[in-house]
Amino acid sequence: MTPLLRVNDVAKAFGGNQVLHGVEFDIAPGEIVGLLGPNGSGKSTLLNTITGFEAIDRGQIAFEGRRIDQMPAHRIVAAGVGRTFQLPSMPRKMSVMEVAMAASTAHHGVWGTLLGTAASRQAEAAAHAKATALLEQLLLTHVRDLPAAALSGGQKKLLGIVCALMGDPRLLMLDEPTAGVHPNLRRDIVAALQRLNAQGMTLVIVEHDMHFIREVCTRCIVLDRGRIVASCRPDELASNEHVVRAYLGSVEPKAVEETL
Repeated sequence: MTPLLRVNDVAKAFGGNQVLHGVEFDIAPGEIVGLLGPNGSGKSTLLNTITGFEAIDRGQIAFEGRRIDQMPAHRIVAAGVGRTFQLPSMPRKMSVMEVAMAASTAHHGVWGTLLGTAASRQAEAAAHAKATALLEQLLLTHVRDLPAAALSGGQKKLLGIVCALMGDPRLLMLDEPTAGVHPNLRRDIVAALQRLNAQGMTLVIVEHDMHFIREVCTRCIVLDRGRIVASCRPDELASNEHVVRAYLGSVEPKAVEETL
């Protein structure tokens, strides 16, 4: 079976700082993969290279068998790869519904919207119905008319997921979706991601919360100083010597238990 995503020998440096060293892994359809590693391990850079926000220096990235590493970010979205951001920035003068609708622009085009053609009106109606359904699914219906910038941090992350889903991705990549989120909203995010996966969505999640990883992910890929040191089930993390050394620098059973 062709992997949904294949990362092959990917390297990336910023000046003299080599951040990624020949990173290789596959993601199969239907997986929920946690992308883990200590601060500075290269997780965000790897996410940015896959989604077109950073160019790679070497290697290949393929989605559904098609290379995407030379595509700009908007074409990668159109190919079926969506993403969210760790600290989503929301416009002050747009409502939650307007932000969700704006995320559908790639489908019907800016010029069609401005000219008001029949096709654009139909597309806008379809996008509105889709945004309405997604806001309901992500539990944001009650704030749909509020300014997006007025939402709590957790609600902004849910809205970020809505915006990503407006592009109909088959692979959704999330950057720390529960960091700094109230426990009640955290439960909502966990439930939403599990529902999306049950509907066929493949997920790759950058996250530090090990409880979240154990609750949601089916596999973990662990980076340390730009190299993959483990690919294993969440329940194998604490017993993996490479993972323990990446996080703690030494193998100390009590510290391992408390950290992982």
